[in-house]
Parts: sequence; C-alpha cells; structure tokens
Amino acid sequence: MLNPIQEKLLDMLLWFHNYCMDNHITYYAAGGTVIGAARHNGFIPWDDDIDIVVPRRDYNRLIKLFSEKVGHYYLESPYSENKDFLYSYTKLYDTNTTLMERGNIECKRGVYIDIFPLDGIGTTYDEAIKNFKKVDMVNMFLRTRTCAIRKGRRWYKNLSILLSKCIPSVLVDNKKLSIQLDYLANSINNDQADYVANLMGSYREKEIVKRELFGKPVLHQFENISIFIPERYDEYLSKIYGEWKKLPPIEKRKTYHDFVVMDLNKPYVQ
Repeated sequence: MLNPIQEKLLDMLLWFHNYCMDNHITYYAAGGTVIGAARHNGFIPWDDDIDIVVPRRDYNRLIKLFSEKVGHYYLESPYSENKDFLYSYTKLYDTNTTLMERGNIECKRGVYIDIFPLDGIGTTYDEAIKNFKKVDMVNMFLRTRTCAIRKGRRWYKNLSILLSKCIPSVLVDNKKLSIQLDYLANSINNDQADYVANLMGSYREKEIVKRELFGKPVLHQFENISIFIPERYDEYLSKIYGEWKKLPPIEKRKTYHDFVVMDLNKPYVQ
C-alpha cells in the first residue's frame, strides 16, 4: 500500500516518463529510486521522493522545452526568476499541490521530483576527481548557505551552516551562486567522457562512475508502471551505497525530509 504522497509521486513519474518518450529525452532513475526499483519493485517503503538524472545535453533541452507550464506540471531551474528557488538543479512540480520543507528560506511549491544533470567529467578517474572538486567546493558552500540547522546532524556540519550564514547577502548572492554552479558544471561537461557524475548528488565523489554503468536505459518495474534505470544498476548502486541489497537497521528506515506544510489537494499558487 502506498501512502498519499507516494501515490502522487507515482502519477508524476508516469507522466514524466511519457513526456520524455514523446520528446526523445534520455533519463535514468537515480539513487534511492533505483534501489526501490531493484530491491522492492517500487518505492523504498519509507521513502517519499523520486530522483532522476538526465544527460547534460538532454537536460539543457528539457529546461528549454519547459519554458512554460505543461498541463499542471512546472519545471523550475536555477534560471527561474523566483528568488526563493536556490537549488542548483531542477525540480518538476505538481502545481495542484502545496508543499513546503523546513529550510533557511521558505520556498512554497508543490510535490516534486528532483531532476539532476548527468555530466561527463573526465577521460580518467584522476581527471574526473579534479573536475568534481571544482564544482563540489561551490556546491557545498551553496548548501550550507541555504539549508537549515537540523537536530541529529553532526555538530561540525551545523557549525559550518551557521558560519556560512554569517556572510551577508550583499557579499554572496545565493541566487547568483546557484546559477554559477550550474554554469560551471555545464562548462566542464564532455559528452564523450568515460566518467560521469551527478555533481549535485548527496554522495559527492561516490557519484563518479564509468559512463558504461548507465549505458542504455533499461525498463524496470516500479510499482504498477515501468521506468528507465541504469543498464548496469547493480554496479552503479554498489559503487555509491555498498551493500544496497541489505535492508538498513530499523532505526534508519525513515525519511529525511522535514515537511512543514503539505496539502495534496490545494494548488500552491492559491
């Protein structure tokens, strides 16, 4: 049995899959969404999000295609004029819903799918690491500037968040920083590189994998639909998560999202 937000996300995922098929856009499920598909044939039971990666060339084209709302879906990117959107990647929103997470800046939108660019970053692993570090330094700084201090997080991470917020906005514009971050990743991208990465991913350098692991997208069951996942998903997941087939301890089977407002039947523009 799916919970209400999972049902909404599944509807969005099916719509996005069909949209990509119609517009010849390559995509792969990523991260925990691939674990869910491979281990549970659907959502990780306690999960409440969907992660997608799109190769950079198609990712840029996707943003251009979504210059306006399509039906009741809206794709927002760092280039949005909304100053409260401070992410360095895109989010697909269901505009018929309302959702707000706890954060440094209130950003009221709808239920969403995270869509990240997949960038080619090196012909060797050493080159990939070098390029990764160029982006990661800026990415971590933006994250500390925009996320909220959270109970249970390691003290030094909360301290770095607190210290970064001491830098006034007249010196560091978070909106400009999010755009610069995407521009930097885009400038590094090489569509022929042997190593690729989701440079905005939570697992940082672990996200660097050989392009061949993504390979040709393969259809896999996800609840009652089929979605594309990496061709060599076992190797991909093992690189990032280690023993991904093994269930985590019960105390870790929980979501890390902190929703302060959620209404699945109210448009966030109201």
